[in-house]
Amino acid sequence: MAFISHPMVKPESIDKREYQLSIAMKALDANTMVILPTGLGKTAVSLLVAASRLYNEGGRVLMLAPTKPLVDQHLRYFEGYLLAKSPEGSDTSPFVMFTGEAPPDERTADWNRASVILATPQVIKNDLIAGRYTLSDVSLLIVDECHRAVGNYAYVFLAQRYMATADKPLILAMTASPGGAQEKVQEVCANLAIAHVETRTENDPDVRPYVFERELEYISIDLPPDLKAAIQTINALIEDRLGVLASLHFSVPKREKLSMRELSAINAQIQQRIANRDSAAFSAASVYAELMKLKHAITLAESQGSEVLKGYLAKLYAEGTGAGGSKASQRLVQDRSFRELFERSVEWTRELHPKPEVALGLVRQQLTDSPNSRIIIFATYRDTVQLLVDFLAKHGIESERFVGQATKDAEKGLSQKKQIAALTRFREGEFKVLVATSVGEEGLDVPSTDLVIFYEAVPSEIRSIQRKGRTGRSGAGRVVVLVTKGTSDEVFRHVSTAKEKMMHKSMRSLNAALSTPREIPLAVEQASIEEFTPQGIKIVIDDRETSSKVVEVLSTMGAAIRLERLPQGDYAIGDRILVERKTAKDFADTLINRDLLGQLKAMADAVPRPVLIVEGGDIFTQRDINPNAIRGVLSAITIDLGITLLFTKDEQDTAQMLYVIAKREEGERGERKMHPHKVQRSMKEEQEYVVSAFPEIGLKNARLLLAHFGSVQGIVNASLEELMAVQGIGEKTAGRVYQVSRREYER
Repeated sequence: MAFISHPMVKPESIDKREYQLSIAMKALDANTMVILPTGLGKTAVSLLVAASRLYNEGGRVLMLAPTKPLVDQHLRYFEGYLLAKSPEGSDTSPFVMFTGEAPPDERTADWNRASVILATPQVIKNDLIAGRYTLSDVSLLIVDECHRAVGNYAYVFLAQRYMATADKPLILAMTASPGGAQEKVQEVCANLAIAHVETRTENDPDVRPYVFERELEYISIDLPPDLKAAIQTINALIEDRLGVLASLHFSVPKREKLSMRELSAINAQIQQRIANRDSAAFSAASVYAELMKLKHAITLAESQGSEVLKGYLAKLYAEGTGAGGSKASQRLVQDRSFRELFERSVEWTRELHPKPEVALGLVRQQLTDSPNSRIIIFATYRDTVQLLVDFLAKHGIESERFVGQATKDAEKGLSQKKQIAALTRFREGEFKVLVATSVGEEGLDVPSTDLVIFYEAVPSEIRSIQRKGRTGRSGAGRVVVLVTKGTSDEVFRHVSTAKEKMMHKSMRSLNAALSTPREIPLAVEQASIEEFTPQGIKIVIDDRETSSKVVEVLSTMGAAIRLERLPQGDYAIGDRILVERKTAKDFADTLINRDLLGQLKAMADAVPRPVLIVEGGDIFTQRDINPNAIRGVLSAITIDLGITLLFTKDEQDTAQMLYVIAKREEGERGERKMHPHKVQRSMKEEQEYVVSAFPEIGLKNARLLLAHFGSVQGIVNASLEELMAVQGIGEKTAGRVYQVSRREYER
């Protein structure tokens, strides 16, 4: 067997495959997207390119992957095969994995000592925005699962920043499934500045010798009578709602033709009439929400089974009968047919759908034929994942669930640390069956996975390819798709197959399309703002805002950004200004579902100059709220709370507004007054004004202190213990008042 020979590749470690070498050589010439079927060594290609760049150009390699388990997998691969050295020449490892869990200072130190950094994109984006390091000496940026580089995903920002700031930039983007629509693939290429595409299929002559057989099988399953009856009831409820929309003069399809595309078309009609201030459209929006819930219930009944459907109906019933439930849930519960369906579901004492039994049979047969097998079962919903884990355990087969980090309802997510630990146990054979949601679809490398079961067909060609790629990586594999007859399972099966064919067809013409790329508007138009204001203004941004495009635009404009957790507001500018940013929809939602005025009052009490920015859209058309009620809230925000209210059209407009506010606050003509000038104040206001100027006091705490001590002098003369005795004044705040009152002024 021949091996790769390179000064920076561990000897006799990586098989010499001509197609990998050919792709790597092409990728060294220009920014390249590599489209290679799963299991054929995209990571090996990336390592070869990394070795060549480090050997010839020096600098650092930055490899990005969407999940921490995938980053951990790449780290182990690079540590095993790449002979890199630390830039400092020390004995420390040249490899480092970045996570958001490590303190920022530690990440900065790790960046400076390492030559190969592997990370999820969000942590790198946050560090760049905060100015902790730059990408100037990164000689290769590797973007794994690059099909994600669309919209506001962090890959897009990082690629733009890298190409603008690196001394010797080169991007290597990798995916097994870029998507079927050529427009989307071209968008990915534009976002990552891709100039060349290298693609192989399993049928190419140079690839064929390395492809293991992968048997694809579809098992058709009959829907049981009780679930058919439940679906008939739900369809009748849908028919009724479509009739309501038709009576309101909306164009609706027949119930049999009600696809997600048709539902989107109905929603577009509703939103258009809401924008035109049509009062009937608000009622229609609630009916549309009912349709979405009912359509989802049918999907669960057809593809997931009775237990998952039962849980969903119980959730809708609880929402509809409890306080604060949506109008859609309340109306559903008031419908006698829905209540009867819910009551029938309560009587189901076991899983009615045959799928769990079929999956169990497949697992048992595989483990009987090959006891050391690894098996992955993919299911779309977490409820189904847990159901399968419990069902397998009941029949003596140990398995573990593999889900995302977020906690949903009572279902706890898995932290990235627990995800990595679960994969390690799976690889080492501590258990034989992994039951996973979509989080397990991308990049998992378990070489001996012999069987992959799709609990349901998926309509996405990307997800379908990713799932299939979990087997047949180092030996023959089998993929089984469970399909319920006459349901959405069958539709999704044909949709994903058609999209896969379209993807392979478009891949062949991709390089020709790239030679005449379409125009992609830049994310930031800097000239308009820089003509009037120099760069470098300082803004403190709440770390929960980093997913917003606003932060990216501010960073690209040159703002000096510090990320921290702000108790109030989203953006802090100097000592006087806090800015709360809300989209028009969020403004309306917070007004109805949460305490908008309470949230804004807390911000107004904290600083002299509170600002609310409402971004995009018309706040009067977001929810079914009386316009005068909204006007009343706006009056209370501006007059009662003294908050400056600004409207912007989009995220870029918001960023430019924040930039101008911050530039004005920094003050270009002499020192800005500590307090804004007010022509006339009462004595009470003057006292509040003076005390609120103490650090971290604000108007709310000033009033608490004055009410307790009776005068400014009483506050200044109070001991630390007396200040802390005031209800609402903590030790930190009391300490600041005490110190400022007594510390000698330094001239």
